[in-house]
Amino acid sequence: MNQIGYHELGVFLTIARHKSFRRAADELGCTPSALSHALRAIEERLDLRLFNRTTRSVALTEAGERLFSRVTPAFRDIDDALEDLDTFRDTPTGLLRINASHAATRMALMPMVTRFLAAYPGVNVEIVIANGLVDMVSEGFDAGVRLGESLAQDMIAVRLGPAVRSAYVASPAFFRRYPVPTEPEHLRDLPCIRLRFETGRYYHWEFERNGIKKTVEVAGRLIVSEQELAIQAALAGTGIAFTFESQVRQLIKQGQLVRVLEDWCPEYPGQFLYYPSRRQLPATLRAFVDFIKSEPIKEFDK
Repeated sequence: MNQIGYHELGVFLTIARHKSFRRAADELGCTPSALSHALRAIEERLDLRLFNRTTRSVALTEAGERLFSRVTPAFRDIDDALEDLDTFRDTPTGLLRINASHAATRMALMPMVTRFLAAYPGVNVEIVIANGLVDMVSEGFDAGVRLGESLAQDMIAVRLGPAVRSAYVASPAFFRRYPVPTEPEHLRDLPCIRLRFETGRYYHWEFERNGIKKTVEVAGRLIVSEQELAIQAALAGTGIAFTFESQVRQLIKQGQLVRVLEDWCPEYPGQFLYYPSRRQLPATLRAFVDFIKSEPIKEFDK
């Protein structure tokens, strides 16, 4: 069997990571057609099909999955070794890729990133919005941002923002039509704006008071995947929305939203930057982690 080289493996990994010839071609600086021809040549040399391809999708075959899982860690080590050369420069350079939820990006990540970019002109940062948890290594991310309670135990986490507290809100017009709930169980009889994760699972609303914890599966005609959409629907009088108080503080002050069950709203650890434990951190990630640790944790804008 003919072997393939480092460059061909790089082409394969880029296509596998993006699962799209167009996006992979954009990263590699070539055309999708040229990339397709390059992949065909790789498969012919290996005498194996690595991808199942249709006009609408690109998916790894079983052989492709095995090659991807074996080669990815090796390429990560090579990238780390090359990025480690940044320690010989005065300042790090290169790309830092971070995945984060929409809420985490707006509340905690973006303010920190803008200050970081001003301090490190040689670094580029790419933020990819992903509300569900992703496999950072296989997707080519350096780090992610999530609530502290949702992180896996094998991840290293650095606090990115202050603790956050949940809030349940609806418009004044909504409560002119429906009673104000005084217990979490009352929500079962009221229209609520449901939140569904990318996994397909619904979020069950959580409450806590004086050590008593309750979980309520609410009902409602509107289902969204982001809290920002739930807030907009609440403003329109569609139902009661779950969010964080920092996201709706101004709207409550302005009288556009009414908060309910405030004494039942628990506090969460807040947003954390997390990354897998590795022998050597990429220089850009190391610089960002050090920058976060040097910055005081600030309360969200009120």
